[in-house]
Amino acid sequence: MPLCERKELAEGVISETGISINRACKIVCMSRSMYYYGHKKDDQAAISKLLDLAARYPTRGFETYYGKIRLDGLLWNRKRVLCVYRNINLKLRVKRKRRIPCRIKEKLIVPSTVNERWSIDFMSDALSNGRRFRVLNVIDDYNRKSLVNEAFYSIPGVRLVQRLKELITYRPKPKRIRSDNGPEFLSKIFVDFCKDNDIELQYIQPGKPAQNAYIERLNRTFREDVLDAYLFGSLIEVNAIAYESQIDYNSNHPHKSLNGLSPWLYAKEVLVY
Repeated sequence: MPLCERKELAEGVISETGISINRACKIVCMSRSMYYYGHKKDDQAAISKLLDLAARYPTRGFETYYGKIRLDGLLWNRKRVLCVYRNINLKLRVKRKRRIPCRIKEKLIVPSTVNERWSIDFMSDALSNGRRFRVLNVIDDYNRKSLVNEAFYSIPGVRLVQRLKELITYRPKPKRIRSDNGPEFLSKIFVDFCKDNDIELQYIQPGKPAQNAYIERLNRTFREDVLDAYLFGSLIEVNAIAYESQIDYNSNHPHKSLNGLSPWLYAKEVLVY
C-alpha cells in the first residue's frame, strides 16, 4: 500500500477511535517518522525565476533578484528564496567585456550614387553648467551631405535606431552604413535594425578614425564652427545653432573632392536630388 494511503488510513483510525498516533501507525504498519514526514515544497518556480534573472542581470546579486521578484508580485519568503539561490550555486558574476571582432581594412571608395553609403559618428561636449551632451552626425558619403546633426544628453542604441527610422521615412535607406566600433553601433538593437532593413554594416578598424574620413571631416567642421565657437546654456540652443550650421554646410560649404561645390550644388549639377 502506498505511503500516502497508509497515512490517510491512520488518520481515519485516529479520528474514529481516538487512539494514539503511535498505536494507529502500528495498526497500518507505518513508522511514526513517516507519519510526520511532509513533502518538500516544490522550488522549481523559484529556480526558474532566479536563473532567468541571473541570465538577464549577470552583474547583480541576490538582493537585486529578490527585489525584482517582489516587484513582480511574487510574495515568496526571503529565506526560502535565499536557500534556493545558494543551493543552485548562483553568485555574483563579472560580466566579461566582449572582444571586438577582427576588422578588415576596407578602402574608402567614393560611392557612385546617393544613399549607397552613409557614415555615422558621435561627438561629445558640455554645456556651460558642465552637463555633458552628445551629437549624432550622419552623412551621405556620395555628396557629403549632412543628414543628421542633432544633440542629445545621451544616445543609447534605442534612440539611435529611432532617429534612423525617422530619417528613412522621408529618404531612401542606404545600402550600407560605415561606423566605428562604439557600443551603440555594436548594440543588438542597431545591428537588428540594419539586418531587418538589408543595410550592410561596415566597421572600421579600432583606433583608425581616418578610415571614416568623410564623417571625421564633418566632425572637425562642426567642432570649429559650432562647439568651439559658442557657450551653450541648454540643449535647445545647441540644436538651434546646429540646424543653422547644417543648412550652411550643405548649401555653402565647398569641398575640394566635389570640385569646389557644396553638397547641394554638387547634387544639382549631377542631376541627383
